[in-house]
Amino acid sequence: MPVEIERAFVADRRPDAELLGPGVPLRQGYVASEGEVEVRLRITADDAVLTIKSGGGLTRDEVELAVAPADAEALWPLTQGRRIAKHRHRVPVGERVAEVDVYGDALEGLCRIEVEFDDEGAAAAFEPPAWFGREVTGDDRWRNASLARHGRPDRPGGAASASGGAEPQA
Repeated sequence: MPVEIERAFVADRRPDAELLGPGVPLRQGYVASEGEVEVRLRITADDAVLTIKSGGGLTRDEVELAVAPADAEALWPLTQGRRIAKHRHRVPVGERVAEVDVYGDALEGLCRIEVEFDDEGAAAAFEPPAWFGREVTGDDRWRNASLARHGRPDRPGGAASASGGAEPQA
């Protein structure tokens, strides 16, 4: 099974537009999210992907399956109450590419950054720039599935779940 090795961060503020460049709006919902297993549906203007992830922390098992747009829309209602909307920006950082997600809807203002690696050694050696903010790798409260269900853990009571999540806001 393919393995994802990824570190995650939460920025204190949204990076400048010049740094981010253009982003891709996407909506993401969870068909299922129980413990360390999640089934995610991600829809962009160009494609849709169903992803199954298991495990936690730095290394997780991950399988991605392309989904026909009509099938993705048919599955979307199953994600009610477990949705997020965001813009994804791909930002070069040294030899890596950071995926910078700027959230909308109930998570408006949140900026979460992920960097993937080929192996755990490369992940350990990576020194994030200061603008990445604090590391949340291994903190399940900051996983997208948890954000979709419970909102931001740094807000009293969390934010309301992004149950609408139809379209990301700029």
